[in-house]
Amino acid sequence: MNRPQREAAVRRIMEQAAVPVPPGLHAEAVRRGERLLRRRLLAHRLLWLLLCAAAVAFTVWAVRTQPWVEPPSQTTPPLTGW
Repeated sequence: MNRPQREAAVRRIMEQAAVPVPPGLHAEAVRRGERLLRRRLLAHRLLWLLLCAAAVAFTVWAVRTQPWVEPPSQTTPPLTGW
């Protein structure tokens, strides 16, 4: 199909009578869109809350256990009396 044929096909489609839209379609689409936006916003807020809670939990764990400090040796007794 070359360009003039495509343009003619588009003109035929655009000249046809418009299909009637059901009366409640717009209201239903708006309702569904608002619901999807609310769900997306709630999901984003929950994910941010989970991320913040994980960061706080990691910080508390790190402060209490101090993983950067070398643990004391328990395999040999301390040397005293030299």
